[in-house]
Amino acid sequence: MVPENAIVNCADRWIKDGEILEIGDVRIEAIATSGHTDSHSAYLVNGDRILTGDSLLIRGCGRTDFQSGNSGLLYDNITQKLFTLPDQTAVYPGHDYQGRTVSTIGEEKQFNPRFVDKDRDSFIEMMNNLNLPNPKKIAEAVPANQRCGNKD
Repeated sequence: MVPENAIVNCADRWIKDGEILEIGDVRIEAIATSGHTDSHSAYLVNGDRILTGDSLLIRGCGRTDFQSGNSGLLYDNITQKLFTLPDQTAVYPGHDYQGRTVSTIGEEKQFNPRFVDKDRDSFIEMMNNLNLPNPKKIAEAVPANQRCGNKD
């Protein structure tokens, strides 16, 4: 299962923004959070924790300079969708470079340097000037993701 706009040919199901999946007592709501990529989604689990992937990180956010990234969309989706969740909502990102595993929406609104005191225009300018090196193995990772991890 992949987000509805993902460009892959190996998914068995696409999930739409706002769609609810129920697995036993677990309720998962898909929230489209494009910007890091053009098809990124976060998943709100049981209304009190969110799996943000690479959109919202602990004290950071996903880069927007490749894979069809869009700084303005990322800012809009984080500030208008994720930051409107209750402050106590636990945030579980896809990874963290400092070894942290969880934060909260309230902490990120208060301490995340990518968003504190930034409006949309200043966020876009900051993201456009990060000048980060390309991730190692990105040339292998993107095609592997598009094949859903399959070798063929």
